[in-house]
Amino acid sequence: MIKRFITIIIILAPVYGFCQNNLKLWYKKPTKVWTDALPVGNGRLGAMVFGGVSHELIQLNEATLWSGGPVRTNVNPNAYANLLLAREALLKHEDYSKAYEYAKGMQGYYSDSFLPLGDLTINQDFTDTALTAYYRDLDIKNAISTTRFTIGGTAFTRQVISSAPDQVIVIHLTSSKAGQLNFVIGAASLLRHHISAISSNEIVMKGKAPVHDDPNYVRSADPIIWDDTTGCKGMRFELQVKALSKDGSITSDTSGISVKNATEVTIFLSAATSFNGFDKCPDSQGKDESKIASQFLNSAAAKSWGTLLARHYADYHHYFNRVSFNLPTPADNRNASLPTDERLLSYTNGAKDPWLETLYFQYGRYLLISCSRPGGQPANLQGLWNKELRPPWSSNYTTNINLQMNYWPAEETNLSEMHLPMIDFIKHAAVTGKVTATQFYHAHGWAVHHNSDIWAMSYPVGDLGHGDPTWANWTMGSPWLSQHLWWHYQFTKDKTYLKNTAYPLMKGAAMFCLDWLVPYKGYLVTAPSVSPENVFIDENGKKASVSIATTMDISIIRDLFNNLIDASNELGDDKAFRDSVIAARAKLFPFQIGKKGNVQEWYKDFDDSEPHHRHVSHLFGLYPGNQISPVNTPDLAAAAIRTLELRGDDGTGWSLAWKINFWARLLDGNHSYMLLKDLLRSTDQTSANYRGGGGSYTNLLDAHPPFQIDGNFGGLAGMTEMLLQSQTGEIYLLPALPDAWATGEISGLKARGNFTVSINWKDKKIVSASVLSVVGGKCSVRTNEPVEITGVKVSSRKTAKGYITTFNSKKGELYHITGKKI
Repeated sequence: MIKRFITIIIILAPVYGFCQNNLKLWYKKPTKVWTDALPVGNGRLGAMVFGGVSHELIQLNEATLWSGGPVRTNVNPNAYANLLLAREALLKHEDYSKAYEYAKGMQGYYSDSFLPLGDLTINQDFTDTALTAYYRDLDIKNAISTTRFTIGGTAFTRQVISSAPDQVIVIHLTSSKAGQLNFVIGAASLLRHHISAISSNEIVMKGKAPVHDDPNYVRSADPIIWDDTTGCKGMRFELQVKALSKDGSITSDTSGISVKNATEVTIFLSAATSFNGFDKCPDSQGKDESKIASQFLNSAAAKSWGTLLARHYADYHHYFNRVSFNLPTPADNRNASLPTDERLLSYTNGAKDPWLETLYFQYGRYLLISCSRPGGQPANLQGLWNKELRPPWSSNYTTNINLQMNYWPAEETNLSEMHLPMIDFIKHAAVTGKVTATQFYHAHGWAVHHNSDIWAMSYPVGDLGHGDPTWANWTMGSPWLSQHLWWHYQFTKDKTYLKNTAYPLMKGAAMFCLDWLVPYKGYLVTAPSVSPENVFIDENGKKASVSIATTMDISIIRDLFNNLIDASNELGDDKAFRDSVIAARAKLFPFQIGKKGNVQEWYKDFDDSEPHHRHVSHLFGLYPGNQISPVNTPDLAAAAIRTLELRGDDGTGWSLAWKINFWARLLDGNHSYMLLKDLLRSTDQTSANYRGGGGSYTNLLDAHPPFQIDGNFGGLAGMTEMLLQSQTGEIYLLPALPDAWATGEISGLKARGNFTVSINWKDKKIVSASVLSVVGGKCSVRTNEPVEITGVKVSSRKTAKGYITTFNSKKGELYHITGKKI
């Protein structure tokens, strides 16, 4: 059946002259700016390639290299007493300012930070200075970065890969004329380190991370602590660099590795840390980082460049080639021939370039494959790439939307395995979160707040009262993270996973929510409650942020309760607990429509202090939730539209990405597309449309600004939602297709129920489509026009929103869909 599926894709592709366009980011000049450099990664080792000529810089990261150590416990014995005081202030007196102050008394310490490993430099000597034919690119179809140029009649080429099967970064250098490679390889780090030569062609950089690294927004006299007298915290790391060549000479000393008169050189970079798990001291209980790095290096160095490249390609293509997205060649396609920096700027100024949009779609998938691999760490705020000792917001796991947004596209763009690091992280957060729930709130289950790190920190940050409760005291991390546990089951239908992993964790989050909810005026509400990072104006005209039952809180809890009830029914187990959740769900404070016709963000119809705030948390139920939809809840959908109109279309990078998803769920593809173009807006200040917020850097990484990778992933999710949705139990084909994509094709997307979907359309109508049922089961397909499905008995009906065609699918069967002639 899989072979038949692939054949269909090949047959359909040429119908309208489609071809898989050139999936490369390319440039005519090197860069000195990090956000112009090109990212490569294997989930563990990341590099930013600058493409220099005489001085090449490759900035390095290792996914487990963080400051700190295992989470401290019993950090705030007064938290529970302050919780009771905050609830009394809110529920008895509606005193928001007092509740705010008491919330400060419920805080712990700040999270730790993701750190840079270091820099690799290649200082190259040439016999001439005249540079011609400069070119650098990132080929996302093959996950390889290339820099080439000509000097003195000799063509020089550098290729960089970060290999997952061999767990090394490899740099391959060649010259078109014999003996023209002369360079020195150096290494450095912002962390404490020392470098030594361990053989004639190998150097090693050993170092140690700080014990703690305060967030960049914290002003303190001593933000970085380097030493731990207990011998627990402060992770060790090691970078090993080795150069091999069949000709020329190679020597090394503490200043680096010198290569002279070579024609072809392969440089191997292997790195490891002493990280041994979220609950182990990285120093006294750490792994042997030297042994790990040596094993990877020695194994890789025994293979030829050709073998390493072939293994890298095979591994990467296994994931990347699952999905193809093509739009037809426009009549004027000149923009697609420009270097990416010029291309992006021209696109921002109005040039049509559908191939840039499909490149951006596949770039998001490339980034997820590159920064999140099974068995590794989840993608953080910057994915896998960071050059700062104190990076923006610690480059941590921000769990009030950003970490979740990183994984919105994982399942639906057929990268389910890349979701697994997040699920592993949730397992760890549930362990520390159980301690947090107990010690801070005297509650069962597990709790997570808005910041976490590699140590799975779960309590509210703030350094014991110095954080703003507007962001620090948001308590809904565990139920929102649990949504991803359920999604992974919905897309895979793996009942073993549901029974042994997802359901127990979801139940623990529900147990916390049941204890966190309190009765108030006939409803169950949360108190204290915040809408992340946002502020309202109370009845007295004062600004406030801590109240009760924010719409986001209740929407997230309702989402968890819905999913847990469904999970329990799927397993046919735990009826007593399921019944208690059903009873609590019935008492949750309902959605409210405010005086402006919008979905209320707060318990009362307060005015916003910042009407165009970047967070739109009260629409969680629209996306990523499924409680609001034009099909099932038209009144709430209308209120959601009004909410977005009031909020406006501007925003930071990730905020724009979220709004793309909102409008797609509201079935307004043209509005989603307008925001996609805004997300792809150049941050080049020479652009006529430069506004300073949101957009994309010249390497297409998301500009918050500064760089945050969630915008890339949120944008990818939004583009997918425009083409396929399945959150309401139906596979909706082309639900929010914009006019700009009137004709096109996409293959390999996933729908809930573990269906693989391909669609070919013209003039906004389905020409043909296919659904591969991987595990079997009932399949309902919603379309805007009537369709026919061959080879199976179907039932069809017209609805207010298109047509629904339902059939019972068999495991492994491929079902063909065609537009019905009327």
